[in-house]
Amino acid sequence: MRAQDFGLTKEKIMEIADKYMIHTNDRFSLVAETAKDLEIKDVGGEAYLDFFAGIAVNSAGNNNEKVVEAIKEQADCILHTSLYPYSVPQALLARLICETLGYQKIFFQNSGTEANEAMIKMARKYGVENYGEHRYHIVSARKSFHGRTYGSLSATGQPDNACQTGLKPMLPGFSYADFNHLESFRNACTEDTIAIMLEPIQGEAGVYPATQEFMRGIRRLCDEKKLLLLFDEVQTGWCRTGETMGYMHYGIKPDIVTMAKGMGGGMPIGAVCTSEKISNVLTGGTHASTYGGNPVCCAAAYAQINELLKRGLAKNAKYVGEYFMGELKDLPKVKEVRGKGLLIAVEFEEVDAVLLKHVAQHNKLLITATSENTIRMVPPLIATKADCDNAYSILKASLISMEKLEGGSR
Repeated sequence: MRAQDFGLTKEKIMEIADKYMIHTNDRFSLVAETAKDLEIKDVGGEAYLDFFAGIAVNSAGNNNEKVVEAIKEQADCILHTSLYPYSVPQALLARLICETLGYQKIFFQNSGTEANEAMIKMARKYGVENYGEHRYHIVSARKSFHGRTYGSLSATGQPDNACQTGLKPMLPGFSYADFNHLESFRNACTEDTIAIMLEPIQGEAGVYPATQEFMRGIRRLCDEKKLLLLFDEVQTGWCRTGETMGYMHYGIKPDIVTMAKGMGGGMPIGAVCTSEKISNVLTGGTHASTYGGNPVCCAAAYAQINELLKRGLAKNAKYVGEYFMGELKDLPKVKEVRGKGLLIAVEFEEVDAVLLKHVAQHNKLLITATSENTIRMVPPLIATKADCDNAYSILKASLISMEKLEGGSR
């Protein structure tokens, strides 16, 4: 659907959206109409450099040809089946993911938060069935983010954040410990604890990677106390951080792992992977999904994951990410640059990150802000050094223009 097909201007489309839609976030002042690789075009044809990728989704590039082709071909066959019939794309995607990651079983969901809900249910049911009714408690990290449905939100360690404000009480059975602090997690575990739930890199908090010592210590702690180690790789999975999955940086493997975002190439899909033993707790009636494993979404994900793997985009993310992080350290007022691969944050001294986001958009670069002084960038993993040079130049020019504006207002 294009604006011209309805005789609408950019401004009229925004007016209609503002009138009828519930806006829960600070939106860009653009109407995205077409996209390709690292470029998004507004109504009217203005091009933007995309270092946002639909929030770390379009990892093989916007409108990747293989993904689009797979969607069109599958749409001509069958759009939806439910979980009762088997389908070709669902079976092939399940095999591809399990064999690539070395897991035995997978369950498909519609999103990352749903995948985390399934993981939480699986862990709790495993604890109750194997150790008794008291083994349901889960420890997650402070400043974590696991999603917006109630189980995932309760696992999110931000009790004073807007994401939980007015929504309490959260679900019982969760407590929080300090990220990258092994003793904090050890102290948070009780005789009721069945699992520890973590992101390898805390994305929403401002891109804080876990340390080697912490992650290996957490794996040992789980083995020692017979706990399940749960990894939320919704954002870090599928080549984003310079490895196929984020946990691969640490030489350990979680008992259950979730994924979404970059696996679908733009289509809504998530998944949870685990061993056969753990998966057996999800029996008839305990879990299901009407749209989970949708044939079109599975076909898109099959094409997307093959693109990521065959084109070596994890290696590219590592190489280009290291280069870009080095560049970003030279921006004005930088306090710290953090990240792995092409999941990168820049924290500034006395810079309004939300304003910078909008100034950068005005200058045709799309980024986001995670706090009042930190921006985050998650470009498609096909990004080149030249793309990073371009983004750096726009960021620098945006910061300089903000300094001049502040100077003129004093």
